[in-house]
Amino acid sequence: MAEKVNFGDELVEPQEKTRRVGAVFSSVARRYDMMNDLMSGGMHRLWKDRFVARVKPRAGEEILDMAGGTGDVAFRLAKRGAQVTVADINADMLEVGKERAQTRDLKGLTWRVENAESLSFADASFDAYTIVFGIRNVTDIPAALGEAHRVLKRGGRFYCMDFSTSDWPGFSNLYDRWAGKVIPRIGKAVARDEDSYRYLVESIRRFPRPDAFRQMIADAGFVRAAAEPMLGGLVTIYSGWKI
Repeated sequence: MAEKVNFGDELVEPQEKTRRVGAVFSSVARRYDMMNDLMSGGMHRLWKDRFVARVKPRAGEEILDMAGGTGDVAFRLAKRGAQVTVADINADMLEVGKERAQTRDLKGLTWRVENAESLSFADASFDAYTIVFGIRNVTDIPAALGEAHRVLKRGGRFYCMDFSTSDWPGFSNLYDRWAGKVIPRIGKAVARDEDSYRYLVESIRRFPRPDAFRQMIADAGFVRAAAEPMLGGLVTIYSGWKI
């Protein structure tokens, strides 16, 4: 029997976590971007701008944006001329992204339902792989990192951004109170789904610390694995290269 994994603070079978995570994002898909604005005070837009600046997408590059959902990061990459494949395990999130892209008349985007742990793409298919606020929801993170390494070309770049636990004195306690008490209530009021946002808070708390996750990236075969904390460690940009 497979070892149980965390779904928030609850231990469940791996297949059950995958199913429940899918249900969370199907539930919040239509209000996902609005909730990001409310939960971060709009800061997520600046974080994503900074993230894409780190990726340095170039015209004609093939980039896989995994867990790309509603397209926020993919749109930024495509505007710089990259050819972006937006992949997500959740078809409901992708539908929202497609509608947003059509409204904005954005080109250079391909949409695919994919599981990060077992991608259907051929080896050495992409120049860069990005995943933003998505890796902590993956059931088998080492498998996903291994797949990222596999589908990148030689010299390909891996970039990930996700929440982490802040070490700033006082700030970490303030954030914990905000996340634990306020975010689920916002989810209940705006997305009419308190439980899904309680899970998202719990998933942040259980995500590996930056040094530990940087080592996981190195263990997957990436060189120059790095972790760049932002906003007192609340958000971290991770990177690595395939040789």
